[in-house]
Amino acid sequence: MNEAQGGEILVVVSKLKGYIRSASGMNTSANVVPVLSDIIRRLCDQAIERANMAGRKTVMDRDFTSDEVS
Repeated sequence: MNEAQGGEILVVVSKLKGYIRSASGMNTSANVVPVLSDIIRRLCDQAIERANMAGRKTVMDRDFTSDEVS
């Protein structure tokens, strides 16, 4: 789900664009933002499930596995 489908943008666009520009000298297409938000949303949903399975009500760093974000 992206913003056009009702999903909320989950990244600070100016920070994202600034990072990409400073790291590479490249510009960032506006189409990147909803796609990245969808990726973040999916990772958060998976982390929420892991916390639930562990019987916790707090999502922790360990709920985001390194193989998902690599």
